[in-house]
Amino acid sequence: MAVAFIQEFAIVDGDTSTSNYDHVNEQIGSEHVEGLISHSAGFDHEAGVFRIYDVWENGDAAKNFYDNRLMPLVQKMMADDPNATPPQREATYELHNARN
Repeated sequence: MAVAFIQEFAIVDGDTSTSNYDHVNEQIGSEHVEGLISHSAGFDHEAGVFRIYDVWENGDAAKNFYDNRLMPLVQKMMADDPNATPPQREATYELHNARN
């Protein structure tokens, strides 16, 4: 069953820089990510967050990417940049309906 994965990062002091996101995204590259249906990232100024929203074919594909590819990059970035902050919210949930 398709799942959604959301991360939200608070906009702090009006900072709308995407440098942390861009840095990690560059390292992931543009190659096909197994199981990823859709990826989006952008600012929700009304909610005061930068939101990443992904749709995956299933929870195993999402977990595999998150644990083995994304988190090592994020952990390295956070170790190298003391100003980098973790997401204030993360959620994964099964989707009732997902279509292209």
